Amino acid sequence: MTNEKSLSHLDAKGNPTMVNVGEKPITHRLARARAIVELGEEILSRLQNGELQTKKGAVFQTAILAGIMAAKKTGDLIPLCHPLGLEDCQIAISPISKSAIAIECTAELHGKTGVEMEALTGATLAALTIYDMCKALSHEIVIKDIKLVEKRGGKSDFIREN
Repeated sequence: MTNEKSLSHLDAKGNPTMVNVGEKPITHRLARARAIVELGEEILSRLQNGELQTKKGAVFQTAILAGIMAAKKTGDLIPLCHPLGLEDCQIAISPISKSAIAIECTAELHGKTGVEMEALTGATLAALTIYDMCKALSHEIVIKDIKLVEKRGGKSDFIREN
């Protein structure tokens, strides 16, 4: 299995394996991921000064911390991910309509492997934290469209247009 489209986490016998990155060069790696959370107009109408307050506290601030913590723990959560020492992880949360918000997680480091999974994990856990903190207000909340938006470094770069 040596062609570009093969699954890199399988050995010649089809068994799971961690990718050996020992010989890869260290390069600057960046990944950006996005998740959309449909909160509904009623919940989002509570937004004041860029923050939602609930009995559990400041929703977006808590979600940002949870997302960063999750991105740092990705290697512990996903079996074949390398444990990485992120150099930077940023979470941005912004309204995109009267009923929805976008969460963007950007992860960066200089290393031998990419940070796509860290960015996706950060965006996802921030979304789950928002759900947890707002579920007392509604169980109609929907987390959707979790996707990689950009990847730089390594063999190839990627950017999603929409």
